[in-house]
Amino acid sequence: MDVHRNVEGSAKDVAEAHRADLETQGKYGVNYKHYWVDETDGAVFCLFEAPNKEAGAKVHEEAHGLVADEIFEVQQGE
Repeated sequence: MDVHRNVEGSAKDVAEAHRADLETQGKYGVNYKHYWVDETDGAVFCLFEAPNKEAGAKVHEEAHGLVADEIFEVQQGE
């Protein structure tokens, strides 16, 4: 999961960036699953499966240039 902070723009802008991620993700073996937007605090959270953190970052970089501030390797709990 990654976190983007101080994001300018609306939830619609984030949706457009997510669509660009979906178009690019296959090239890097990444599967962007969900995203969440907090317009008030300017934060965006993206959940993805990838072979490594770098692949997830590369998708964002190539798709729209909005790279994450942090990337966390997370595991789903029960």
